[in-house]
Amino acid sequence: MGRRPAGSDFVSGRGKAASGSRALKVRVKSGKGRKLSSKLWLERQLNDPYVARAKREGFRSRAAYKLMEIDDKAHFLRKGARVIDLGAAPGGWSQVAARRVGAPHQGRVVAIDLLPMEPVGGVDFAPFDFLEPAAPEKLKAMLGGPADVVLSDMAANATGHAKTDHLKIMALVEAANEFAREVLAPGGTFLAKVLQGGTEAALLAALKRDFTNVKHVKPAASRSDSAELYLLATGFRVRP
Repeated sequence: MGRRPAGSDFVSGRGKAASGSRALKVRVKSGKGRKLSSKLWLERQLNDPYVARAKREGFRSRAAYKLMEIDDKAHFLRKGARVIDLGAAPGGWSQVAARRVGAPHQGRVVAIDLLPMEPVGGVDFAPFDFLEPAAPEKLKAMLGGPADVVLSDMAANATGHAKTDHLKIMALVEAANEFAREVLAPGGTFLAKVLQGGTEAALLAALKRDFTNVKHVKPAASRSDSAELYLLATGFRVRP
């Protein structure tokens, strides 16, 4: 998730309503010291229908709808499934996973993030860095067995330099994939966020060896101007 700009109190409801059912477009005032990028980010959030829907329906973030849309087509969050959620905060994906697999009574969801996260019903959360050497073993111990699904919505802090940001997120995806290969049960699923610019050829080749189906998906809930894509690999094949 990106950082939220400070100073979200300077807002106004300026705009025109063409009809009684049309919502007013919220405009953010340019306050002293407010960066233009922060102003535009806040305006986009306030006028985003997925943000409004998440608030109405009790989800932690608009990202919940990305996972729902992907799973509605791929159907990997089945009742009783065991799920690991990497980069979970603020918890939107964990909420969706817990509801769909029936955690904690049927399925199981284990989640980690560098940032703290308010408790989510049915989810076991721990705050630590996935890139720590001990992280994979900690996660395996938390889950207590093989996983059916490994989710990764991890993203490094953006630098503004496209090539650097791409390399940083690909390093996270590669680490998540190595972990998925260690923990997934046969037939398991790996879903990870990447950036447009192409998944590295070596990673794609490895995924195609390990999974029966590998593809890029962009759910409708991903903003059209966003460079993010999701790499979906299903049908994990355990190699000897």
